[in-house]
This record gives sequence, C-alpha cells and structure tokens, in this order.
Amino acid sequence: MMLPSTTVERAGATLEFGVLGPVQLLVDGRPAALGGSGVRSLLALLVLDANKVVPFDLIVDALWRDDPPETARTIVHGYVSKLRRILAKAGGAASIRTQPPGYVLQVQPELVDLHRAKQLIGEAGGRPAAERAELLGRALELWRGPMLAGAQRHTGSPDIDELRLAAVEERIAADLELGRHAEVIGELRRLVDDYPFRERLLSLLMLAQYRSARRIDALVSYRRFHRYATEELGVDPGPELRQLHEQVLRDDPGLRLPAPAQTGRQVYGPLIPAQLPAATSAFAGRDVELAWLDGLQHGGGVDGAITVAGVVGPAGIGKTALALTWAHRNADAFPDGQLFAALRGFDPGHEPTSPADVLTQFLLALGVPAEAIPLDRGERAGLYRSLLAERRVLVLLDDARDSEQVRPLLPAGSGSLVLVTSRRRLDGLVARGGARLLALTTLSSEASVRLLDFSTGHQRRSAEIDSLRRLAALCGHLPLALRIAAARLAASPQWTVDDLVAELADEQHRLRALDLEDADTSVRGAFDVSYRTLHPELAETFRAIGVHEGTSVTPHVVAALTSVDLVTARRRLRELASAHLLTETRADRYTLHDLIRLHAREVAGAELTVDQRASAAEKLLDYYLLVADRAHRLIRPPRDAHVPTVSGAVAETPVLASAEQALRWFDAEWPNLVAAVRLGAAVGLDRHTWQLALCLRTYVYLRGLTSDWAMLFELGLRGARAAGDRDGESRMLRGLGNAAELVGEFDLALTHYQDAYRIAADLDDPALLATAGDNLGGILADLGRFDEAAEHLRTSLDLFRRIGDCQGEAIALNNLGVQAQDRGDHQAAFDYYERALALHRSGGNHEDGARSLANLCWVSRQLGRYAEAEGYARDGLRLAQTYGMAYVEAMLHHQLGELHLEQGRAQAARLELNLALTVYRRMRSPYAEAVETLLAGLADV
Repeated sequence: MMLPSTTVERAGATLEFGVLGPVQLLVDGRPAALGGSGVRSLLALLVLDANKVVPFDLIVDALWRDDPPETARTIVHGYVSKLRRILAKAGGAASIRTQPPGYVLQVQPELVDLHRAKQLIGEAGGRPAAERAELLGRALELWRGPMLAGAQRHTGSPDIDELRLAAVEERIAADLELGRHAEVIGELRRLVDDYPFRERLLSLLMLAQYRSARRIDALVSYRRFHRYATEELGVDPGPELRQLHEQVLRDDPGLRLPAPAQTGRQVYGPLIPAQLPAATSAFAGRDVELAWLDGLQHGGGVDGAITVAGVVGPAGIGKTALALTWAHRNADAFPDGQLFAALRGFDPGHEPTSPADVLTQFLLALGVPAEAIPLDRGERAGLYRSLLAERRVLVLLDDARDSEQVRPLLPAGSGSLVLVTSRRRLDGLVARGGARLLALTTLSSEASVRLLDFSTGHQRRSAEIDSLRRLAALCGHLPLALRIAAARLAASPQWTVDDLVAELADEQHRLRALDLEDADTSVRGAFDVSYRTLHPELAETFRAIGVHEGTSVTPHVVAALTSVDLVTARRRLRELASAHLLTETRADRYTLHDLIRLHAREVAGAELTVDQRASAAEKLLDYYLLVADRAHRLIRPPRDAHVPTVSGAVAETPVLASAEQALRWFDAEWPNLVAAVRLGAAVGLDRHTWQLALCLRTYVYLRGLTSDWAMLFELGLRGARAAGDRDGESRMLRGLGNAAELVGEFDLALTHYQDAYRIAADLDDPALLATAGDNLGGILADLGRFDEAAEHLRTSLDLFRRIGDCQGEAIALNNLGVQAQDRGDHQAAFDYYERALALHRSGGNHEDGARSLANLCWVSRQLGRYAEAEGYARDGLRLAQTYGMAYVEAMLHHQLGELHLEQGRAQAARLELNLALTVYRRMRSPYAEAVETLLAGLADV
C-alpha cells in the first residue's frame, strides 16, 4: 500500500498544517506569518478537530479560560478573518467555514501532520520488525518539538502525547527484535528519566541491557524503579515487569534473540543500519560547507584508504547540525548503511564514550549477536573492519574528544566515509590518518537572519528585518545562540525582536539571556564545557585573557599577562586555538568570538581573586605602556622627559625599529589599546591610564581618530586627578583641547587650554608652560584674539629656545605663521613656515614637517605662487601617505583642490576635494562643510 506524501499539491500553493511541534501553516514549504499566540491557538483547535465543528464556547475557553474579555467574540472573528485571508491567498486548498455553533476547518486530512502520523502508526501494526521500525520512525519524525508550541498552554490534547509515547515504545520494541540493543539504551535511559513510572519503557530498557550483556544494569534499573514505586506511590511494579525481573534473575534463555544458523565460517547480517538521528528542521546557510562535504564523495580514498573528514569548530557553531543535514541528504550514496555514535567528548553529564563501547554498538547494529562479540577491544575492531571491508557505509562520529578516541573506529575499505565532529582540531587524524578538516566559522548575516526568521515563524520578517540583523549580530552569528534567541521569541509572542535586542545589548547579562529555562541549552554552558576540559595551564591562560578586554591577543600579551616566556605563550595560544576557544586570524594574532570573550570575562571574574585580577591588569598595562611609549617616540621624536611608569619588568616586547613598524603595531593593537585605557580607569591604575592616553595622542592625530580622542583623554584626566598628578592633569587637558579644536569646538578648546596653562604656571615647569602657552596662543588666534595670541606664542617661542627644544620652537613658529596669515601678512607667515619646516626636517619630525608643508602651500597660494604651492602640497602628500597621516593628507588634498579651482581645473579639483571630504567627515572636522560647499559649486561644471 502506498503511503500518502507529506503534502498535497493543488492548483494554488502547497499547504501543510503542523501541530506536532510549533503551530504552523506551511505555504509552499515556508511558514506563514500567523502572528501571536491567539491566532496560533485558534488554528491549533481547528486543526486538531479538522473537518469537525469547533464550538465557539470551546474556543473562548481555550483562549481565555474563565476570564474572557468583553470583546472576545470580536477578537475571535478577527483571528478567523486573518486565517481565511492566508488560506485564500494560498489558493483554496483549505478553508474555514462558519457552521453553528462555531467554525470548521475543511481540509484534506493528509495536509495535517497529526493525521499523517496516525496513519503511519496504524500502518505499522502487524508488519515485520524492520517495516514497523521504519514506519514508526517516519511517524515520529513528524514531531518537531514540544507539541503546539506558540499556542496557549491549555490548547492541546493529552491523547496526542500518549500517541507519541506509544509509537516510541513500539519503534524501540521493533529495534530490539532487529538486534539493535546497544544503540537504543541511551535513548531509553533518557525516556525512563522523563517518564519514571512508565513500566513499558522500563521493561524495554531492561531487555536492551540484558541483551547487551549488561545483566547487572538491568537488575539495577528494576530495583531503582521498585524503590520509587513503593516509596512514592505505595504500590508494587506490575505483573509483567515483575516477570521480566525474575527472567533476568534466572538468566532465562527466552530473553535472548535466536542465534543465526552456524555453517562453517560465521557470517553476520545482512543488516543495513540506519542510525542517523533526525536533522534539525531550521537550517540556514552553509552552502559552501555542504559543497565541500559533497566533494568528499568524489575524492575517494587513496590506494584503498577510507575517506576521513572532520568538521571542527567551537561550541555552538553548528557542527552536528551541518553533519546530520548533509548525511541525511546523501544517505542514498551509502547503500550499506549509516552508523552513528555520540562520542560525548564534551558532555558534562557523562564520561566520553569509550571506543570499545562504540564498537559493541556498531557490531550489534551490523547483525553480530551479543554473545559473539569479542571481549578484547582489538578483536572487536578487527571484526568491525572485516564486516565493513566490502561495504560502502557512512560512519558519523559526533562530538569526539580527540583523535585517539576516533582512530579505533575507522573502518576498512575505500568506499566508506567517516565524518567526525569535534571541538578539537583533530590534528592527529590529519597527521596519521590523512583526514581532511573543515573548520566552521559563524554564519553570514543573511543566513543568521534566515535562521531566526524561520525559527520564529516569519511573523516578524517584513516589519523587523533590521532588528533581526541587530539580534543576529548580538548573538555573534553563532547558530546555538541564534536558536536560543529564536526559541525565546517563539515561546513569548508578546516579546518583540527589539525587546530581546535591548536585553542582549547589556554585555554584563548577555550570556545569561542566552540560556533557556528548564533546559540544558545554554551558550554559557556550552563554552564552560570546553573550558573545564582544558589543561590547568591553558585554563590559567584563558582566565588571564578574560582580564584583557580587547578584541585580540598576541604571544607578547599572553607572556606579559601570565609571566611566561614567548615560546610558552605561543604554544598555549596554539593549544587554545586547537580547542576552538581562540581563532588565529593571522600569524601570532588570535581573536575571541564576542560571546567567548564574555565567557572568558565571567570566568576571570568568578575564579580570580580581586588581587589576582588587579595584578593581571597591571601587568597588561605595564606592557602596553612600555611598547606604546616606544612606538610613539619612533613616529614623533621625543620632546619631553615623560617616562612611563612601569611597575614590573616586561621581558618580552615586539621589536620596533622604525616609524613604519610603530604605525603597523598601533594599527594592529588599536582596539586593545583603547580597551587597556578603559581597563586602567576601571581598576584604578590611574597613572598608567593617563600616561597610556598620552602615548596614543600622536597616533590618534595621524589616523584622524577623533571619535576616540576625547574619550581617551577624559579617562586620562580622571586618572591624573585621582593620582594627584598635576603634570599629567595639564597634559590631559591639552589633549582634550586638541580634540575639541579639531572638530571646531573652539570655546571648549580654549577652556581646556586655559586650565592646562594655569597648572603649568603653578608648577613653574618651563617645558610644560611653553607647550601649554603655544596651544593657548593657537586657539586665541583661531578666535580672532590676535594680540593675546601673539603674546602667548612669543613667550612660548622664547621658552622653547631657552630649554633647547627645537621641535617645540618649530611648532611655535608655525603657529606664529598661522596668526600672521590670519592678519593678512602673508610674507611674514611664509617666513615663519619656512623656518619651522627647516627645524622639523633637521629633527626628523615628519608629522609636523608635513603640516608645515601644508601651510606653505596655503600661504603660497595667497602670494600667487601657484607652482610653488603645488610643489609644497605634493611634497607634503608624499610624507603624509608614507607615514599614514590621515588628517594631514586630507588637509593637503583640500589645499590642492582649492589650488586647482583657482587655476580653473574643475575635474582635478573635484577629485582632490572628495578625497579630503571623506576624512573630514569621519573626523567631524569643521572643514567638511567648506569642502561640501565647494563641491556643490562644481556640480554643474
């Protein structure tokens, strides 16, 4: 007899109604947007009694119990209207008709998953064991999760839960008839835990244990049940269970399966195992990875070797989902069967499954009677390889602890394929077994949104697609986190995506929000298992990294944090990467997934004492302060006696010998340096905080990072004040003045510079007073207060000359030039700039030299010397581009753009001005508006 297909095609769309899991209506295979729990509850009631009238009173009772609103009738009518619109749009294969005293869903029964399940279960009755197992397995696959999820709790029917349990029991009974004793024990244990007083399940477990040569386990299972029944219920086990117990006690031969006939050499089988668990219904993305796995079938083994592949990656990345999805899609390519074993390498509730136990499970699945399985593991492995030598099978080994757990389970014969999933990198399988590895990364943004969209029922897609993208980003595009977020939304229709986004935005509680209540599904738990399996020294390193709140780590950072040598630090990082707690993005630089970073922070907070965390933070700040000071002095020659406060010895630091190397180091470490300043401020390392901020000023200016500038120096100012360091306070105030001046906030800049100058005067420090006066004079000139500006600038010039600071002298001359130019004295300005440039060049100060060239270009234009102006600009651009001076480069492009405009070269002007505008906008420079005005005037040219 042909069984009905899972869907029925009509002239319109293909429909399917689902109640065996989340309530859904599939239209052409995609869930329709049903809305909240009210509509879903109504649909569930109609589907459960399809083609029967569901009274209106029953609907109201199911939706609101004893407290219906006055508008209940109107609300139900609205729900019915919405469902009718969806069905009408789908082409009329089903409809909802009003028929007193309620409504009836008219639908072909085969469109309802519950009807199909019942039909398959009915068909299984009286069939041979193999057919029964297959039919019941197909029926049970229709249950997609908790029944009627998304509907009101009191909408369902307990008869359906009983139907599923009865089908499970019958399917397991069929499996036992087929000799699959060992492979059902784990499932039966979980079921007995969930339904401790269901005697049929216990009898099946005892029989499976007995037939797997685990007679003691069978007796222990009975005694545990007997104790529960008598203590909790005050009754004895039923007669059938007691009889089974007696049979096990006396080792009754009737409990064993008949042994196959012996004819010379023993031949077992032919059984074709089909052990793959169900694949997830919500699967998105991974097209590249699936194609890679497809290629394994065509690559084949070399010289008769099997093909071995590992799917590796961190916890929650979707290794098992990918492997099972691919395995189900390609099961037909392995006509001799599919073997599956949960190796439990990282299962917190169980020891890793031993290869000996897996071999027993596989041999039983391949038709070997329990009494014929060798006791010696090596002999079992030999028998296993012999049975598969001429077969083409897929062996899926899930959650391997390491290569040693996998190696005894590799079959013989080039036709078979072994697919292993693991949180470890399985380098041993590659080195000794020629395995190929597929390292999974997080999902793409679009695939993440599709997974969320599908799992939440599509009711949010059109309205909240941007919110879904933000939610996916907060989940780090990690499949486990995405599924948990989707489950929370599906279980709480009153929550919007934005509500969950707001909760996850709080880093302190994000991991807690990604736990499911009353379940063992947890992002934190998954990561914690990986952490708990680490060697103690690796666990120590992971905790130390948790103190470091940056985005990446290097061997030098780990050496500083843990006080080990560079070779040891590099080895530890590689081993953490092998455990997929870190990812090596380029040589010697390792990043943490956002959620793993939060987990490392939690572990450090929970397992390190306050003193240990403070010590680690100080070591980290010592390292960054020492290297940042060295790097910024390479970029801009030192002009002060500022020496970083480094409390301990930092033995291992990177080699930096040039300005180019220093800039590359700053580029790579910038997010970590910003995080280090924040960390110093948070833990009270006040002197470290302001001194590190000071070391970053040159880089911030060169790269035009104005968004970070004010924040860094504000933290530095707090640190200097907390430390009672007035020298540091003055320097931080000057830095804040620089940041305000660059974005056109001249009044705020003046206030900061005045405060800095007052402190310098109180300290009577000539170098500090000269620099503060120079800054103050420059901003006064910007504000048009030229006489005050000139007084401060000339005083600073004298001080710089007195203390022998040639670079300070050049900067003062440059600022005097700006003031002269603002007053219209262009030739005097030119002379100042020229003298400043000569001093900068003699001191190797490329940054300020490029600024002087920009100013020479500017004043040469005013003097009508265009060829000279362009020459200065080109020289300045070469310096700015060579040394990565983003803001100076923008100034020079701006100068060249205006120069081209003055000479009537519109196209060349447009190019230069657009290059300047990009940087000005990023820096929030006040010059951006002027450039936009110039470009607007070129629109019609």
